[in-house]
Amino acid sequence: MADVDAFHEGEALGKAYDARLMKRLVRYLTPYRWQVALAILVLMIASATQVVGPWLTQLILDEAIPREDGEYLALLAGGFLAAILLGVVLQYAQAIITTWLGQSVMYDLRAEIFEKLQRLDLRYYDKNPVGRLMTRMTNDVETLNDLFSSGLVTVFGDIFMLTFIVIAMLRMNWQLALVSFSVLPLVFFAAFLFRAKIRRAYRDIRVRIARMNAFLHERLTGVRVVQLFNREEADAAKHAELNRDYLDAHLRSITYYALFFPVIQFFTALALASIIWYGGLRTLDGVLTIGIITAFLQYARSFFRPIQDLSEKYNLLQAAMASSERVFQLLDEEIVISDPDRPIALPSSTSGRIEFRDVWFAYTDDSDGEPDWVLKGVTFTVEPGEKIAIVGHTGAGKTTIINLLMRFYEVNRGQILLDDTPIEAVPLDDLRGRIALVLQDVFLFSQDVAYNIRLGSPEIDDAQVRAAAERIGAAPFIARLENGYDQALGERGSSLSVGERQLVSFARALAFDPAILVLDEATSSVDSEIEAQIESATDELLRGRTSLVIAHRLSTVQNADRLIVLHQGELHEEGTHAELLDAGGLYSRLHELQFTAVVGA
Repeated sequence: MADVDAFHEGEALGKAYDARLMKRLVRYLTPYRWQVALAILVLMIASATQVVGPWLTQLILDEAIPREDGEYLALLAGGFLAAILLGVVLQYAQAIITTWLGQSVMYDLRAEIFEKLQRLDLRYYDKNPVGRLMTRMTNDVETLNDLFSSGLVTVFGDIFMLTFIVIAMLRMNWQLALVSFSVLPLVFFAAFLFRAKIRRAYRDIRVRIARMNAFLHERLTGVRVVQLFNREEADAAKHAELNRDYLDAHLRSITYYALFFPVIQFFTALALASIIWYGGLRTLDGVLTIGIITAFLQYARSFFRPIQDLSEKYNLLQAAMASSERVFQLLDEEIVISDPDRPIALPSSTSGRIEFRDVWFAYTDDSDGEPDWVLKGVTFTVEPGEKIAIVGHTGAGKTTIINLLMRFYEVNRGQILLDDTPIEAVPLDDLRGRIALVLQDVFLFSQDVAYNIRLGSPEIDDAQVRAAAERIGAAPFIARLENGYDQALGERGSSLSVGERQLVSFARALAFDPAILVLDEATSSVDSEIEAQIESATDELLRGRTSLVIAHRLSTVQNADRLIVLHQGELHEEGTHAELLDAGGLYSRLHELQFTAVVGA
């Protein structure tokens, strides 16, 4: 638990302001520079309108009313109303423009993140949970949206407002202006204390929401285990504890805000009292007028509002800095597996010859920093149209061979060739477009059956989708679905049985008509009836194609042209089913163990 907490705490808090990150964030506004300029102009004019009202009030009280000039009074009152209406219109325009800016930048950022996630290699996903990446796309991006729509541009409005009010007050009466500003040191001190307190409160909130999200993700993903072992009450108690910690952190944050705003209101009242006291004395001396005092009271009320807003924006800025650091860390992640600088195009018609030359590979290093080899000097060749079975104990490296062939990972040593061309010299789209992979753990999208067969490819029409389903034997169960090929399958195809999901994945492989077919434990999770159905369809599919079949159940690969037996990452044996049985080696022992287990069952 301590390690998990340390991880969340490390994520929760960064610098309150980082010029490097801010510079990079501002670049996202570059395509919208004219809209930003318009927003700043609108904010400037809107701020100016806030200064007009008190000035007109001073003229009304000091000139129009004493002179009993009704026409001048009407003109000033009209100007006062016009300033208010113009301010309302400009505030509406400012809200529309800044919100549009924020949403547009977030659209660009989400698209960039998604494109990056699609191109990152599987090593990255081995180290980063999906829940964390989803947080980048949702919570962190939304925090940046708040910065762009409510902070980065609108802060100019607060600055303009303060500037215009200070200028207006100094021009009207600089002595009374200095009296009004006398409380500013106290305001800045209170803002400094608030900033430190809210920073700690924000940190606590981030840590606790990270802990609770991690707990929820794990418990909802493993809800079957929770229910099976009757852990509902214990987990509810743990969730209540995490929820209470989160609530307490929020309440502390609310308490600080509840204290800060009345303090600012008190200092505002102190400034107003100072204006009334000093201004009243100067009025009695005949130096000031009632109109000036009234105008200063209005200016003072408006003056402290942007100071309060800027203090709130500090919290927004801190959240944005933390989120941007995590987002940019993702965007800066190096893409290890990419298209070559000088790609070699494969012929339009692939023969399907595969060659592994002294291939070594390790996913991780051991405790001494040496590669923990999964494959050690593996060398073999698959001729065009040949059906090769790869067998061995769990952990022998069977699936790793497929991962390397598809370039999900790069080999540490050695080379893999397709049609005598090194696969690292072939564009990824071209390489993977020649190979169809059917896994034991089938992944289906929540969309309809037809989409899951064609995967949205415009090159596969409805007729080809139906033909593939019929050839594989999936058409009968699809016809029984309420909406047939238009039936939505739910998350991960949850509305289908394991065998039906496997049939859909086979139909998908058929529809794409690959030159090379790879089956990774593709029939190990289905019952014998569907397995026989799949094997019948794959016999037709494999005819004339190069194919690699990985299976624990040796009965499914006895008719392969050749078997490759892996043991502890090395190619241990190679030959036909009969040859390997006669040799009496590892394959023979594996076959005997499985046969004995089946007979005993």
